[in-house]
Amino acid sequence: MKKASSKSKQVVFYPEEGVVKLYLRGRSVPLFVPDSLVASYSLETKGELPPKELQLEWVYGYRGRDCRSNLFLLPSGELLYFTAAVCVLYDPAGGTQRHYRGHTDDIKSLAVHPDSVTIASGQVAGNSQDGKALAPHVRIWHSVSLCTLHVIGVGSFERAVTCLSFSKADGGSHLCACDESGDHVLSVWQWQREVKVTEVKCSTEPVLAAIFHPTDPNMIITCGKSQLYYWSLEGAGGGNATLSKRQGVFEKHEKPRFVLCVAFAENGDVVTGDSNGNLFVWGKGTHRISQAITGAHDGGVFALCVCRDGTLLSGGGKDGRIILWDRDYKRVQETRIPECFGPVRTIAESRGGETLYVGTTKNCVMSGNLESGLTCLIQGHTDELWGLGSHPSQDLFLTCGHDKLVHLWNSKDHRPVWTTTLEDPARAAGFHPSGGVVAVGTSTGRFLVLDTQTHVIVTSISQASEQISVIRYSPDGQYLAVGSHDNFIYVYEVAEEGREYRCVGKCTGHSSYVTHLDWSSDSSCFMTNSGDYEILYWDPDSCKQIVSADIVRNADWERSSCTLNFHVLGIWPDGADGTDLNSVTRSHDKKLLATGDDFGKVRLFNYPCVVPRAPSFKYDGHSSHVTRVSFLYDDSALLSTGGKDSTILQWTVL
Repeated sequence: MKKASSKSKQVVFYPEEGVVKLYLRGRSVPLFVPDSLVASYSLETKGELPPKELQLEWVYGYRGRDCRSNLFLLPSGELLYFTAAVCVLYDPAGGTQRHYRGHTDDIKSLAVHPDSVTIASGQVAGNSQDGKALAPHVRIWHSVSLCTLHVIGVGSFERAVTCLSFSKADGGSHLCACDESGDHVLSVWQWQREVKVTEVKCSTEPVLAAIFHPTDPNMIITCGKSQLYYWSLEGAGGGNATLSKRQGVFEKHEKPRFVLCVAFAENGDVVTGDSNGNLFVWGKGTHRISQAITGAHDGGVFALCVCRDGTLLSGGGKDGRIILWDRDYKRVQETRIPECFGPVRTIAESRGGETLYVGTTKNCVMSGNLESGLTCLIQGHTDELWGLGSHPSQDLFLTCGHDKLVHLWNSKDHRPVWTTTLEDPARAAGFHPSGGVVAVGTSTGRFLVLDTQTHVIVTSISQASEQISVIRYSPDGQYLAVGSHDNFIYVYEVAEEGREYRCVGKCTGHSSYVTHLDWSSDSSCFMTNSGDYEILYWDPDSCKQIVSADIVRNADWERSSCTLNFHVLGIWPDGADGTDLNSVTRSHDKKLLATGDDFGKVRLFNYPCVVPRAPSFKYDGHSSHVTRVSFLYDDSALLSTGGKDSTILQWTVL
């Protein structure tokens, strides 16, 4: 038997059988070459880069669930915030976004320089594609040009950089940072020289904020669990600077479990909000309480914002209220955030003071004012994101995830058309070809069919015993195939344009969980991949396995959405172990192929992609495994979802 090896032992071609064998973890996976290609096919053919590229157009999401002080208003009128590995500059008036994409993993902290143009952002430790550790660090960049100016602290921080603040009183020549090591090390940097001035172990308990005093250049305040510290920076100009601390004294007041946030009044007083719902005012130059507003909120005070006119806004983490206090800390006015958007995480005020922007713990950003209330400006998911489906004929797409939320988005105005909440975490989604309904598979094995206009549940079926990993209608709309972690595929006959379902049977044959599924374009059969790199083919009428290679080798596959398939052979990198590619999809014009992998990368290939290790364009932005990729119906954009980063990226196809 003749065989033609590629340079890598990972791919071998057997021309007589018309089979390419792909080796993953020592296992051979047979891929059938179409009859029309067998004679001319060669593993040595050189692949070409695709004729088109992707450009990041929109980032859906905001990270408020576990990050603080991460929403700022810039002089340009843009809102600055982050999610995943992207800093977003969003212009609410113009409806546009710009993106700083210098980071390689999750961003956890943000600070704006007194010049209002220079930005510092800190990230977590990560891993590169070849398994090398990437150190947490701070990137300092220009918010107009989006150019990186400095990278500081590589090798100095542990785990993540969680707090950042530029000095104010000396024109911003210093930057303080706190990491997530066991000792929560507080360090001070002359950032323009990329030099560390000094560092000190701050606390073995979590530190929630570290902020330079606005009028005292040598004072840093830190707060967190059981702590409020005043740090004096001595000798910052010389070679042997030190930080010494004094503790805030609560005297007759009950010491709170957490001091959650810090702000500075116009006269230099320090104001703190704590987990008991109290506001304490600490007289300037002292570390004692000069005024107490006890029970300002029911539950913790999560955010403080001193307004341009010297008044104070406080935001509640349990009661969801935003309260305005006058300069004497008398309550003036309040509003409440609707519960579905989550409690307050951070508050920013527009330049003229007429608009408030509020980040919430449910990854939303609200805008408005105390008089007329707040409406949702940016909505996001709050947990792992697994389900993505594009509407077959409109600029709409649907996302769903472990937060039980289902959003139908308009890709043109980047807003949800509707949002609904399910009883179970969601794992997969697929539109009926008519576009009238969409099926959503859950982690309990149940799937629901929703009306795409009203989001009313049309039907709910529980047959699979474990989570649903993939759910797909046949191109003619006559069948729905549901792949589960119980190793089976359940096939349903569909009538009334997706409103009636009859179970045809279940396909048994996989010895591991079903991972991917794709229909032939004529709806006569479908293909599945499983967790142990098996490829099986099925007849939907009988639910029986098709064992003859000759029947399926020439099939035209609707989406090329199986990662194991001859037409996508080139997406596998050298040394791949079979689990590092999560999603693949073909454009509707059959010219492009996109993948999402475990390293936060979206890649764009030529289609068909049949030469080993085909060249591709690589795109960063996600900070965790990319769970799904999908082209819009007209191929104008590609959508990608990040698992743990809960973020959706929309890429324009150029």
